[in-house]
Amino acid sequence: MDLELLLASLVFIVPMCFTPGPNNVLCAAHGSRFGFRATLPLISGMAIGWSSLGLLIGAATDMIERYEAAFEALAVLGAIYIAYLGVKIAMSDTSKDAEINGSLGVRTGVVLQLVNGKAWIHFLVLMTTFGSVFGNEYPGKVALVTLNLLFGLPAVITWAAFGYYLSKLFTTKKSARILNGFFGIALIGVSIWIIAP
Repeated sequence: MDLELLLASLVFIVPMCFTPGPNNVLCAAHGSRFGFRATLPLISGMAIGWSSLGLLIGAATDMIERYEAAFEALAVLGAIYIAYLGVKIAMSDTSKDAEINGSLGVRTGVVLQLVNGKAWIHFLVLMTTFGSVFGNEYPGKVALVTLNLLFGLPAVITWAAFGYYLSKLFTTKKSARILNGFFGIALIGVSIWIIAP
């Protein structure tokens, strides 16, 4: 194991996992809307999808780099999906009945990773720049994805908790609508950032 490369990979992984992106903003929005516990299935789906995407990219980095146009189309599709989630959150009902029926689950967390441009970029850079930190064979890529998950999971959990505690400050229906609107617009902003040149 190359310790210098490991340190450099952590300098890349930690900020990428904790800075705002589709997963983090969606977890904050969902946590504020439905509560921390109700966000755990979404987080589980994100962990499954995120790790699966990392393993897929680790196995097919060379092929993916050759099909840049397909990657760009995927980024646009992902941005549209993220904007859709943003609109859904911004326009969501603040009643208690809506809280029971409207929360997102494991499937949404998994699907989001397949169209999450930031996740694709993250793993492409990780595998092409730091992919040899645990060796050049595929088990080394698995170890790198596992290391990444050790930071990615606490990141989305932190953002979900942030959203949940923020909602405690916005307790009226009007203020809850403002908070939903803020997080919805933030997700739409992330979607624009993904496709902006």
